[in-house]
Order: sequence, then C-alpha cells, then structure tokens
Amino acid sequence: MGTGMLLHKLMKIAVPVLSVAGVVVISFPSPADAVFSRQTNGYRVCAGRLVNSNVSPEAASKACARALYPQRLSTCLTKIVKQTQLEAKDALASCEKARRPEELASCVVGISRNSKESVDPEVLNFCDRSLLPIRFAQCVVGLRSEIDLVPTQAMETCIDASDPITNISP
Repeated sequence: MGTGMLLHKLMKIAVPVLSVAGVVVISFPSPADAVFSRQTNGYRVCAGRLVNSNVSPEAASKACARALYPQRLSTCLTKIVKQTQLEAKDALASCEKARRPEELASCVVGISRNSKESVDPEVLNFCDRSLLPIRFAQCVVGLRSEIDLVPTQAMETCIDASDPITNISP
C-alpha cells in the first residue's frame, strides 16, 4: 500500500469528523453574544424595569450603572412599586443603598400588606436600617396583629429590639 492510498483513506475518515466538529463549534454562542443578549445583560434589564416603573431615564441610568447587582436593584424597586402605594423615587433611593435589596422589598411589601391604613414612606427607612429585614417585618406584623399599635410605633419598637446589647463585661 502506497502513501497515496494511505492518505486517501485518512482523508475519508478525517473529513466527516472535522465537518461534525466544525458544526458543533459553530453552534456554541460566542462570549460577545452573552454580553449583548437581552436576557443576560443585567444593566439592560435594570434600566428597562426602572424606566417602566416611572423612574426618569437619567436616574435609572445612574442607579443601574452604580449597582453591583443591577437586576437585584430593579427587582427591589419593581416589587415595591407594584405591591405598595409608595413612589418609585422613594423606593429607588432605598433599594440603591440596601445591603440586601430583595429582602428590603419583602420587608416593605410585608409591612404594607398587613396595614389597614396607608403606610408611611418611612417604612423604607426602617426596613433599610434593619440588619435582618424579613425578621424585622415579621416583628412589626406580628406585634400589630396582636396589639393595637400604629405602624410607626410597631416599627420603632421592633427596630429598638433588633440589636440588643447584652451583658458586656470588660
């Protein structure tokens, strides 16, 4: 068997294998596609959600650009705006500075839902001040369900109790 014949047999095997490999490689998305995809670009999602929630384009662009996790910021704002009577501009400031924006939103919504009267925008400040916003909301809602307290009084009581200093000795 000569070299020509061997080369011909190798080509018969290699061409289909390389063709399949080429098709497989082409079907994978490029890294550039991931950067510009609608679903995976958190900044794009954030900007769209904020503008749709009546935040000015300028404020939305600044807030989303500053956010470490822009989708979490936009989730926080949209949840508060859709499920409470609070203004988007007030919610944006709180969501921007929150350590846990999604928990902040759950806190605000939880307290607002369980209040018969309109909730003071101060609820944003109280939920943001709490290190454990969901536990704080549970405290406020729990106290108000059993004791006749106005929302602000319940929030003051729960925020004061959330970080007790216990028997510190030198």
